[in-house]
Amino acid sequence: MEHSPSLSRSGSALYQAWQALRVEKPRLRARDAAAHLAVSEGELVASRLGVDTLRLRPEWAQLLPALGELGYIMALTRNEHCVHERKGYYREVTVTPNGQMGLVVSPDIDLRLFLGGWSSVFAVDEKTEKGAQRSIQIFDRQGTAVHKVFLTEQSNLQAWDSLVERFKAEQQSDLLDLQPLPQKPAVQADESIDADSLRSGWASLKDTHHFFALLKKHGVARTQALRLAGREWAEPLALAELPKVMEQAGERQVPIMVFVGNQHCIQIHTGTVSNLRWLDSWFNVLDPEFNLHLQTAGVTELWRVRKPSTDGVITSWEAFDVDGELVLQLFGARKPGVPELEAWRELAEEAPALNA
Repeated sequence: MEHSPSLSRSGSALYQAWQALRVEKPRLRARDAAAHLAVSEGELVASRLGVDTLRLRPEWAQLLPALGELGYIMALTRNEHCVHERKGYYREVTVTPNGQMGLVVSPDIDLRLFLGGWSSVFAVDEKTEKGAQRSIQIFDRQGTAVHKVFLTEQSNLQAWDSLVERFKAEQQSDLLDLQPLPQKPAVQADESIDADSLRSGWASLKDTHHFFALLKKHGVARTQALRLAGREWAEPLALAELPKVMEQAGERQVPIMVFVGNQHCIQIHTGTVSNLRWLDSWFNVLDPEFNLHLQTAGVTELWRVRKPSTDGVITSWEAFDVDGELVLQLFGARKPGVPELEAWRELAEEAPALNA
């Protein structure tokens, strides 16, 4: 649940309230502490200014490539129900001339960045029981975390000091220019959608990236499109099949692509998964370079989706929450110009679809 922007208390008062809460609940994460205190996580981090945090200039075209200087890091992107953590190096960073889009396309850190919604950024140097934890934390205009980069034991500390000094904001203000979350457009009734035209457009897709344009053209919500597309293209699955398919991918060592994102950042892991663990209703991947934490209780719809392309049909599994927001996507490992991995297609097609 996203919280409305709040500037009802000064940074120092908020920081004191947070520290009191930490004494009471020492294991509480910042995101959950913010919810408990009825503020955004961005405000919570800003309250640390002058303690262990510096505000940086949001100069994305310069800052993002500079993250490569930090060496081996852990990149974290999450949404309400899923956390994606990938270790590696920031390489091959590009930002479009208009500053609205960015890409990181290294083999390990693989990101799609929608920079138009990015707002504030902080460097945090926190003392913990395990030693110093240094991170770059980026927030949107609602104060929600977009993306974080954590240093590891193998990171370059000299580069950290240099980067923080280079991008340090002149004004170290704890006030954030927060804005209400834009209202989502109303979903049209199924009867008002030209389903035949939607299905025809779907069948004519040449690239999976054109799918968003198809949805926009027909004014259709994503899960609504899946319902209307027909069983050839989209089939509902039992929710329990999601952890099962990942367990089977691990057992067979089928390389997969795991997409997790929010409105402003998508993070991708490509490779196998091995160390899979349950903790209550959380399903976790705990591999050396890739961690995933999925709150399965947050998934309310699961679909097997097929999209045609010039490389053949591309099969994905797509998990959604109660608001129709995408929680997680799974694909077989592949690159443009290469057909879908047969081992993934066989695995993806094994689960029986639910009855209509």
